[in-house]
Amino acid sequence: MMDVTNPNVPAMKEMPPGDVRGFDVRTGEQVWIFRTIPREGEPGNETWLTALTEDRASWEYSGNTNMWAWPSADEELGYVYLPISTPTNDYYGGYRPGDNLFAESIVCLDAKTGRRIWHFQAVHHGIWDYDFPAAPNVIDLEVEGRDEPVKALAAVSKQAFTYVFDRVTGEPIWPIEERPVPPGDVPGEWYAPTQPFPTKPPPFDQQGTTVDDLIDFTPELRAAALEVFNQHVTGPLFTAPSLVDASPGGNRGTLQMPGVVGGADWGGSAVDPETGILYVPSVHSESVIGIVPSEHPRSDMRLVVETLNLLEGPNELPLFKPPYGRLVAIDLNRGDILWSVANGDGPRDHPLLADLDLPPLGQPGRVSPLVTKSLVFLGEGGNSGVVVLQPIWGGAGGKQFRAYDKLTGDVVWEKELPGGTTAAPMTYMVDGRQYIVVTVGWEDMPSEYIALALP
Repeated sequence: MMDVTNPNVPAMKEMPPGDVRGFDVRTGEQVWIFRTIPREGEPGNETWLTALTEDRASWEYSGNTNMWAWPSADEELGYVYLPISTPTNDYYGGYRPGDNLFAESIVCLDAKTGRRIWHFQAVHHGIWDYDFPAAPNVIDLEVEGRDEPVKALAAVSKQAFTYVFDRVTGEPIWPIEERPVPPGDVPGEWYAPTQPFPTKPPPFDQQGTTVDDLIDFTPELRAAALEVFNQHVTGPLFTAPSLVDASPGGNRGTLQMPGVVGGADWGGSAVDPETGILYVPSVHSESVIGIVPSEHPRSDMRLVVETLNLLEGPNELPLFKPPYGRLVAIDLNRGDILWSVANGDGPRDHPLLADLDLPPLGQPGRVSPLVTKSLVFLGEGGNSGVVVLQPIWGGAGGKQFRAYDKLTGDVVWEKELPGGTTAAPMTYMVDGRQYIVVTVGWEDMPSEYIALALP
């Protein structure tokens, strides 16, 4: 699969920035603008340095750094919370040295004026495409050890972290530590020496790659997985992209886990306002990030990502252990994971696995949850369109729609639909009866709405 930037398309370091604007809803007039790449004299501009090959600072020509997910807001405070994405050329940052504020940050603005109240950058000098993929959740918490309720903000991420803040001040609810990360060796790249690591809650999916993470359903599958694993640069979270060596036995790129679509992604998460429990769907999905020279004559970037290779494991099975799609419940009052369950069967009826009597392995699919008074509803996702998941036996997505017990994660009801869910379910009441509506789609059918009635 080709990414937007790859060797065969023009790779340009000059791109328009993704500035955020506020408009008067009655007149349509622009009221304010927040520059996601600060100009000279603005806070954060000092984090855009000048590359050794350039005669001007990188803020002058760098772009993207937009808000590709939607914001959230606190009407009482009058604040909006922006999830900001990665700057130009997601995987090679040699033309934009520095930490690159306000890329890959949560930015809190005054909704009336656009004035920045606070910000937090989750990735310094991003080269992994680890932008915030969904709107942060607004929730009031009874945090253990605090006398007063906390107006909080919880943001899930592709890298399987949940960042939890006081949404008034931007202070983390639990410490977030700057930890050293190893640099890479791509020529001309600039590497941030540290990255932020939340101490609580724990990661909700695998981070980094080791041989202990490889599938071991059978010794033969384990050996085949190890052979694929050894063709790549591997290591902990934030292992840098690497140069591709096309010679026999050469490096195929960095094996990145979670991959560029998570972990969590645009499906986001749902929070129960009564209990403070966050419900996060996560997909066990890796990416291969290999850097190569650009081949297009119009490119002014020397290096780009080769492709977003969707890694194929042995016999159409994933490379890493399951679950391949999961639902995770996180108690935001304590910063603990309450439970984590596989969402769906996954490939357990694969011919090499069918006789092993395996539990559900989890179905990879881009899904969004719905939380009600007693249940969490979750589908398995569609199998067409922008899925961007690794190849797997039976394909990504599935047609089952389930209700989980909020406190235990047990499946209490499930139903097969004509297609996989492609958006968050919604619920409403009519004449005392509750309904749930989902959008579904599949490769052999157009998208449609389905309404289900509760007894």
